[in-house]
Amino acid sequence: MANLKEIRDRIKSVKSIQQVTKAMKMVAAAKLRRAQQNMEQSRPYTNNLEKMIASLLPDVERSMLALLEVRPVKRSAFLVISSDRGLAGSFNTNIIKKTQTEIDVLGKDNVDIFCVGKKARDYFKKRDYNIIEEHVDFWSDLNFGHAIKIGSGVIAEFLRGDVDEIKVVYNLFKNIAVQEVKSKILLPINYEDSESKQMDRLYEPSKIELVDALIPRHLNVQVWQFLLESYASEMAARMVSMENATTNADDMIKSLQLEFNKARQAAITKEILEIVGGAEALAG
Repeated sequence: MANLKEIRDRIKSVKSIQQVTKAMKMVAAAKLRRAQQNMEQSRPYTNNLEKMIASLLPDVERSMLALLEVRPVKRSAFLVISSDRGLAGSFNTNIIKKTQTEIDVLGKDNVDIFCVGKKARDYFKKRDYNIIEEHVDFWSDLNFGHAIKIGSGVIAEFLRGDVDEIKVVYNLFKNIAVQEVKSKILLPINYEDSESKQMDRLYEPSKIELVDALIPRHLNVQVWQFLLESYASEMAARMVSMENATTNADDMIKSLQLEFNKARQAAITKEILEIVGGAEALAG
């Protein structure tokens, strides 16, 4: 059994860690409220723009715009959205596992990677994957400009013909306790499940001008929504993780306190026995 000083030091250490986890939980909760609000406000615009594009595609010739070109898939790119920091449960692990599984099907040599967040960058860089771009240290001041910057790099890769398909792997925010890892094809744009039918429309301005303006905006908005969903999911995962850590620290403190009381009682009993034994020896 450990001595009293060792147990007391362990209790003190666990209490210090518990204070840190409590503080991190409160910070994550405050950031989550803002992130969730931004994400939920952006969803209607993103979804409606996606529906508009889906309704236009049957009436648009793909030759009008290079971004609409559909090619046989020989090489793919992945936009992997992770976080810069850990302590968020399985948030980053699930993203990396999902990406790794899909890459294994295609083959490492047939894939380019755009990394968002240090966790994804460090994982794939350490394993010598072909990383085209990395975007880190921007989450604290996340804005639409970051989405445009990330989207422009991805779009340029597709337009140059370096890749024939671009997938995005990110966390979809469902609620505070649930974040679902999703893999979605960003390019080429294709909504085969659209129920919209081809119809006669009068375009003003011209159809080509409309498509040329809407498609790039749609892609940037999609990337923006992926970032918002991922950031809200990260804050939720971190808050839950820190709450669990705080609860576990409570349980550990109780266990250590019980062990401390047992050790103290054993020490007191030993001292009493020594005193009684000494007294009996003197009496004898």
